[in-house]
Amino acid sequence: MNVAVVILNWNGEKLLRQFLPSVLKYSQEATVYLADNASTDDSIRCVSEEFPTVKIIQNQHNGGYAKGYNDALKTLSEAVFVLLNSDVEVTENWLVPILSAFKNDTNLVAAQPKILDYNNKGSFEYAGAAGGFIDRLGYPFCRGRIFDTLEKDEGQFDDIKEIFWATGACLFIKKRAFQEVGGFDEDFFAHQEEVDLCWRLQQKGGTIKYVGTSHVFHVGGATLDVANPQKTFYNFRNTLLMLTKNVQGLQLWGILFARLLLDGVAGITFLLKGKPKHLLAIIKAHINFYMLFYKIFKKRPLKTIGFKYHFVNSIVLDYFILKKRTFKQL
Repeated sequence: MNVAVVILNWNGEKLLRQFLPSVLKYSQEATVYLADNASTDDSIRCVSEEFPTVKIIQNQHNGGYAKGYNDALKTLSEAVFVLLNSDVEVTENWLVPILSAFKNDTNLVAAQPKILDYNNKGSFEYAGAAGGFIDRLGYPFCRGRIFDTLEKDEGQFDDIKEIFWATGACLFIKKRAFQEVGGFDEDFFAHQEEVDLCWRLQQKGGTIKYVGTSHVFHVGGATLDVANPQKTFYNFRNTLLMLTKNVQGLQLWGILFARLLLDGVAGITFLLKGKPKHLLAIIKAHINFYMLFYKIFKKRPLKTIGFKYHFVNSIVLDYFILKKRTFKQL
């Protein structure tokens, strides 16, 4: 099974110097590519001179995560793509368990390893942890991470499990499946695009899995920190885009109304915490969503599938009201 490890980069020279060595050391089964999103620093020169075995794909524009990968992957022929953030340290044998899972399950189209925190290696990391789910209102959460609460890795998720979405920080995906659904939705630019992609993969009958016998360490926030209002903008707007595209039937309108109310509560909470820029980001997210609504609504498939819940109607209720902080408590 031919494998391409593809690292998307934008002005990440420092990260490449830090993390490329582990990728090259432990990825003998794959060809390693750098997909550069029109960087203005010395990333290309750095990789060309210091890591000559890495193949470089130069995108003409910085189209964010979604367009950046769509453009780069068009040129590749490998059967499996591994979309890897530039701030990820991989470990020995990280590819083998997931590639074996693909061989053992022909219906498997995408997967992720265990994502641990690079700065606190005994804990799960925010972006993906031990596999992603969504609740009835479209709020994403993970095994090992609910909102900002991160669990310690005590072996509780050393398994292989079907999940709803796999993280874009380290996403294994079959080329055929990626092409069949048209790749990432470029209207998302960045954030939540992997959840939308995984939802569409399942619309086509594919399966998504977490493989806990493989693990990597992720810094997180290296490109756009969680404290940045722009991240808030993308997260709130893109969740609304994702729901509009994928929720079936009349459920959509009730869910969008509920999200409007809850997003308002979130905005007020940011304001009370002295973070008015995040309130403005939520307002801008909704305005931009309404501007894009018709365009996104036309992308809905003729037939949609329902959610795959993990016993969760409202992760907001469970977490903030019922104080359930770990996945096992849900």
